[in-house]
Amino acid sequence: MADTAALQVTPLHSLHLSLGARMVPFAGYDMPVQYPAGVMKEHLHTRASAGLFDVSHMGQVIVKAKSGKLEDAALALEKLVPVDILGLKEGRQRYGFFTDETGGILDDLMITNRGDHLFVVVNAACKDADLSHMKAHLSDTCDVTLLEDRALIALQGPRAEAVLAELWAGVSGMKFMDVREVPLLDVPCIVSRSGYSGEDGFEISIPSDKAETIARALLEHPDCEPIGLGARDSLRLEAGLCLYGNDIDTTTSPIEASLEWAIQKARRTGGDRAGGFPGAERILGELTNGTSRRRVGLKPEGKAPVRGHAKLFADAEGKTELGEVTSGGFGPTVEGPVAMGYVPQDFAAPGTEIFAEVRGKYLPVTVAALPFITPTYKR
Repeated sequence: MADTAALQVTPLHSLHLSLGARMVPFAGYDMPVQYPAGVMKEHLHTRASAGLFDVSHMGQVIVKAKSGKLEDAALALEKLVPVDILGLKEGRQRYGFFTDETGGILDDLMITNRGDHLFVVVNAACKDADLSHMKAHLSDTCDVTLLEDRALIALQGPRAEAVLAELWAGVSGMKFMDVREVPLLDVPCIVSRSGYSGEDGFEISIPSDKAETIARALLEHPDCEPIGLGARDSLRLEAGLCLYGNDIDTTTSPIEASLEWAIQKARRTGGDRAGGFPGAERILGELTNGTSRRRVGLKPEGKAPVRGHAKLFADAEGKTELGEVTSGGFGPTVEGPVAMGYVPQDFAAPGTEIFAEVRGKYLPVTVAALPFITPTYKR
């Protein structure tokens, strides 16, 4: 992706350039990694106030049953995810993941019941594959449509509600994972009270031609600053949230990844619609019997970050390898390095001391409970 001419741009590309963003290739797009304030200040500003992120590179997909019945779309999509979609109420959103026949994770996603259709948001790097996957398995009963004329922004932080209230007073009535269609500057937008920072906040789907107008209106608020991908990554890491391709992929099952909370009772053994999704035998078996390894939080000693792919060992001599770090960096809020990785079940208890190999040295690392910060979602 070194050839920037081959990169796609989001509807907010010119806004990023006008704000002095440093742009980098990401998932086939030219994206802002940081603005002049820098990653550290952007991260801390989001935790203290409100940050605005461009996430338009992600895929926004409508799944609508040909019968016109929402329940038909829900049951069709349930064949691809181990999530209770039939029980998802109108105007509510739920986290889920596509699984493959071996129980690995193809992608993680958000699913919303929009009344007469499902609104699905998938990761940018998996967008084309996810769309093909859905069309291949759902086209007999559903129309699957990628929305190519919409932007997506995330407004995150404790002042996010106050910032958005300047454009829509009804925002205070929304709870975590609520979704509404609302007018922002007379533009119909889909607003969800969600995000990927560990903070209260919103994700807003906007018609592409109105995206810059609404983004600029939000940025006019004194509490709101633009935030790049660098701080987005450190914020989600402190919040213990997975990044697809790093912390989860086709080699990890949802149970190994400590994501069993996202598999509702209805889809588990003994539930109303148990199984019926790819890899169900393995995943339901692991729910009952456990797994040999688990994703855990890791707190390195000192100030040196332990990055992704660093090997983890049981001993300071590097004799017994346990696994590896999947995400790691400096956590500005916790004022120290934080990481996540996979270790055998016997080493997964918080407080367990293990060692990470960094530049030929074996540094002490303590297994820690996730998340590293206290989330501020509005329940």
